[in-house]
Amino acid sequence: MTDFEKRVNRIFADNLKRYLSLYDMSQAALAERVGVSAQSVSNWCKGTKTPRMDKVDMICRIFNCKRSDLLEEHDESDGEYYKNIETAKLAQEMFEDPDMRALFDMKRNMDPERFAIQMRTFKDMYRLEHPEEFPEDT
Repeated sequence: MTDFEKRVNRIFADNLKRYLSLYDMSQAALAERVGVSAQSVSNWCKGTKTPRMDKVDMICRIFNCKRSDLLEEHDESDGEYYKNIETAKLAQEMFEDPDMRALFDMKRNMDPERFAIQMRTFKDMYRLEHPEEFPEDT
């Protein structure tokens, strides 16, 4: 194995372990969802192997992330997308709910009027929670 391959495996392993922790998911549970052996996931987490791209794509769908989130090195000072792990879990739950998934996937065939209503609702909720940011409303 080349130094480059070792580095790619280590980066993937670190990112995968971070997502498993973030979603409180075991290696065995991920293996079942991806359709591979628990040993395969163990090898990915140890950095001895990296999965094929079709498996990486499946993992991305499970964790609602991009390939780059798993395959590229990240500066830890940037933090996670969601600063609170409970928020991240709720976002994942929302993403997995077919009725709520539209909030995550605007490119689908959602009626634009319905989407606009949802956007206004969330903006109004934010304004209510952060009135100091909108002094013109008071």
